[in-house]
Amino acid sequence: MKNIKAYLPVAQSFGFTTHLRTETSGRAFPQCVFDHWDILKDNPLTPGTEAYDVVLNIRKRKGLKHDVMPCADDYTDKL
Repeated sequence: MKNIKAYLPVAQSFGFTTHLRTETSGRAFPQCVFDHWDILKDNPLTPGTEAYDVVLNIRKRKGLKHDVMPCADDYTDKL
């Protein structure tokens, strides 16, 4: 039996359990526990930054529009 401790960002942890069990033929059993958080230093509105990619992946996963910047058409009355 081996015990491995590692820090995995939450954004990359989705699907980790399935992937690990697939690669080890079901012999590995991960236990994920929240440990700490840290602020991303990048601007989430600037394309190409890590923060922008995190926001974009969350929006895709939740089924929201992929455009991070709101446009005026989203807030105007269409009557």
